[in-house]
Amino acid sequence: MLWVDQWVTGEYWERHQVPRKQRGSRPSGFQTRAMKASLFDAIPWVTVRDRLSDLPNPQSREARAIPNQVFQPRARTYVGHTGSPFDEPAKTLKAGDHGVPGGENMIAFPTGEVRYFSVREAAWMQTFPDEFVFNSSWTENMRQLGNAVPVEFGRIIAEEIKQKLVSRRRRKDNGGDAH
Repeated sequence: MLWVDQWVTGEYWERHQVPRKQRGSRPSGFQTRAMKASLFDAIPWVTVRDRLSDLPNPQSREARAIPNQVFQPRARTYVGHTGSPFDEPAKTLKAGDHGVPGGENMIAFPTGEVRYFSVREAAWMQTFPDEFVFNSSWTENMRQLGNAVPVEFGRIIAEEIKQKLVSRRRRKDNGGDAH
């Protein structure tokens, strides 16, 4: 569980080689959350850092070789719109009615800095394969990604629906009630 990995064992920080002084302070209400954590034996959370750790920074030279891994300037926060904390699961990507919502679709780093997700980073957050290249403007690409169902989630749901339909068809073909 993310909270335990970060604030009890420290395994999360060690895995990402984050120095102790850059880890921030233990969140308020931690003791209560830690006690409740034992109630959940879930699949480990994936943080923004986890998900994007294999992508180069969009401002780096290496990023030039990766489609859609382009820096988008002028990210800023305002009340109620603070971006996704780097060491927590990402907030929902949003499409917005008039372009990308200000203060959203951003990474909020522990240093207090923020920057917009690149299109490739947003695509990774939505589990799009690397082969999928977005060919519109940054604003249009982010709108499409904000409206998208995460690819892996869609695959899981489609597989469940397929299994139910196949099962229903088999019952019907065997003379049973299909309902």
